[in-house]
Amino acid sequence: MTQDKFSGLSRRGFLAAGAAAISAPAFAQDGGVTGAGTIEFEGDLSATARHNISSFRALEWQPYFSNLRNGAILVDVQSRALHYWNEDQTIYKLFPTSVPLTEDMTRRGRTSVVQKVEGPSWRPTPAMKKRNPAWPDFVGPGPDNPLGTHALYLSWTYYRIHGTHDTRKIGRRSSNGCIGLYNEHIAELFGMAKVGTQVLLI
Repeated sequence: MTQDKFSGLSRRGFLAAGAAAISAPAFAQDGGVTGAGTIEFEGDLSATARHNISSFRALEWQPYFSNLRNGAILVDVQSRALHYWNEDQTIYKLFPTSVPLTEDMTRRGRTSVVQKVEGPSWRPTPAMKKRNPAWPDFVGPGPDNPLGTHALYLSWTYYRIHGTHDTRKIGRRSSNGCIGLYNEHIAELFGMAKVGTQVLLI
């Protein structure tokens, strides 16, 4: 009987916490390579991205890259997975990701890592601040930062591979253009990737 009461309380507590988490707005990243970015609030993720799906299938690098100079990152938007190979082929990693919410927000092709930032800060652009005056002027490093703990800036303006404190996003179409990873995964990737690492989004 004690176990039943405890289980019931746990379920109620879990459901209340889940409802509160789902109703809270979430940040989405849309920032530039200089470190000054933009933010958007996302609505209820359960309404826009119902499924967390990542396809974990190991891949070989040769169909996608001619060499592994500086290492290589392959992001497969369809399978919502990021693959990493280091230059001497001794490390291969596969991580689940969040991907852009819609096809028109998705960019594919070749780019590279141009900047690495631990504890990134984030700012809305003047245009976004004008549209949404309630947005903060500045989001510093910490649990409220939409870029999580680390960010890899790409040569494409406004595109990054970054962490997220909102773990519900991973495995979903939930971003405004960027690729998101769990904070522990972006920290691991951050430690391996270099400025100059090749990146291909397919």
